[in-house]
Amino acid sequence: MKIGYFGGTFDPPHLGHVILAAEAIFQLELDALHWILTPFPPHKNSNPVTPVEIRLDILDLVVNRHPGFEISHVDLTRDPPHYASDTVEILKAEKPSYKLVYLIGGDSLRDLPDWHEPARFLQDIDQLAVASRPHIETDLDALEHILPGLEDKIVFLSGTSIDISSSFIRQRIKGNGPYSHFVTQAVYQYLEDNQLYR
Repeated sequence: MKIGYFGGTFDPPHLGHVILAAEAIFQLELDALHWILTPFPPHKNSNPVTPVEIRLDILDLVVNRHPGFEISHVDLTRDPPHYASDTVEILKAEKPSYKLVYLIGGDSLRDLPDWHEPARFLQDIDQLAVASRPHIETDLDALEHILPGLEDKIVFLSGTSIDISSSFIRQRIKGNGPYSHFVTQAVYQYLEDNQLYR
């Protein structure tokens, strides 16, 4: 079995997330793609985050409409901090015979050396799937020097370079601008019904 894992705050999940997840399943021939909702992201301590129960409800609206998508509760059932290095160690221990593919964006690849114990994170994954991000350039040689073996695990996904972010959507909603074209219809309806981000 080859399982992909896609971690994030998903506040809210948008079409960029959906396209990346769906393309990962297709391009990497994954058996499933598990979305890992991070309750309390360590790198966003200074920014307010929507309660995890609400984000979980919204994410479920995305996941339950796509075959192959699942929600992982690996970070929901343990105490913070929720570092990716700890998360993948748990996942690998639970399914040692599975191939573990971790999805990140190009901006996260650039910042990988600043992650908590990035070498341990790389040790526990079989593949690092990277979605290119517009205007993000990464020096792979420099990263390989800092994290030896990184290039052997990287695979770049094509057709996933979409310049949408959750923070942009929140700002658009706060400013009463149009945003329905950035999210699924079910997510749009939920956000409108509950007047979130206003």
